[in-house]
Amino acid sequence: MSDHRDALENLNHHAPLSEKLKTLHAALGKRFTFIDRVAVAIYDPKTDELKTFIHSSGEANPLVNYQAKLSQARSLQKIRESGKPRVVNDLTIFVKGTQEHTHRIATEGYGASYTVPMYFNGDFFGFVFFNSYRTNVFDEEVLHLLDMFAHLISLVVMGELASLRTLISGVHAARNFANMRDTETGAHLERMSRYARIVAKELAPKYGFDDEYVEQIFLFSPLHDIGKIGIPDSILLKAGLLEPGEREIMKTHSEKGRQLIDSLLRDFRLDSFGYLNILRNIAEHHHETLDGEGYPHRLRGGEIPIESRIVAVADVFDALTSKRPYKEAWNMDEAFQELRKLAGSKLDSDCVEALIKNRVQLEEIRNRFQEPSFS
Repeated sequence: MSDHRDALENLNHHAPLSEKLKTLHAALGKRFTFIDRVAVAIYDPKTDELKTFIHSSGEANPLVNYQAKLSQARSLQKIRESGKPRVVNDLTIFVKGTQEHTHRIATEGYGASYTVPMYFNGDFFGFVFFNSYRTNVFDEEVLHLLDMFAHLISLVVMGELASLRTLISGVHAARNFANMRDTETGAHLERMSRYARIVAKELAPKYGFDDEYVEQIFLFSPLHDIGKIGIPDSILLKAGLLEPGEREIMKTHSEKGRQLIDSLLRDFRLDSFGYLNILRNIAEHHHETLDGEGYPHRLRGGEIPIESRIVAVADVFDALTSKRPYKEAWNMDEAFQELRKLAGSKLDSDCVEALIKNRVQLEEIRNRFQEPSFS
């Protein structure tokens, strides 16, 4: 009998991607102790943003909650265009670089790097980075093994993201089949998910959010109103004001959303993933208010999960600044003023201020994902 233990056994269990990356890094470190940092950044083709996602570099994390336009990072853009990895055995060649991420890596003291582009079915979706504090460590023997680990990391990351995106796509399809386009446009969902990400990213230092959590907020926030699938069209699509009884039926969409998500997670066999409580909370609690007058459970203040408070602010802001058949779009200053009126009583003050201080990004998102014209 052999006492051999599988070094990658933890990959068989449900765990955050960041923990799985640490498992892979630990296994790699047994062969090459000089690999001090392994990190993954993922790409959003709709905005050309490259976003930090997960890392295994201990306490030293020079790039957290960071994003940059890939088109403005020339060296990384070249890697994407060529499809080939890049070896830099002496990072001092970038000492005069203008990109913030270059300066952060240099400040941390890394001496060498190996960057591998990630693809899924031919589509680029990010990079794997290997860094060492030493220089001239990436020779052919090292690179041969790192290539295998890079592809393994890519498969692990893409496998989990693909499962989540399949789930999300399925929910979106169900919503469209239920004729919900009239009440929630695709542009609205694109905007509010990015607004929510801005808030989460801004609050990350105070609340200790890591990049993985911020990305989950971005992925899950468009599903906040999925429970409206269960609301009759006579109420959901009603042009005028709802009657009191109709309003009560409309309010049930939060609990219906939680029930639907629980069912879908079981069907997709994702219900044991602990972090999907974020998705459950967003669907069920995004209409709770700090004063306890919200629904469905009349939660107060800190009883409301922070992800629900984040999505609530993003959703209200987009509703205020969007044109609808029954209202004109408010300008940004009017919307900010209204958000501050609601802060502390209905909406979380931290979330409101986190959104407002990022006006330039908000304008960029609003211009990028414009509302379709209503006839």
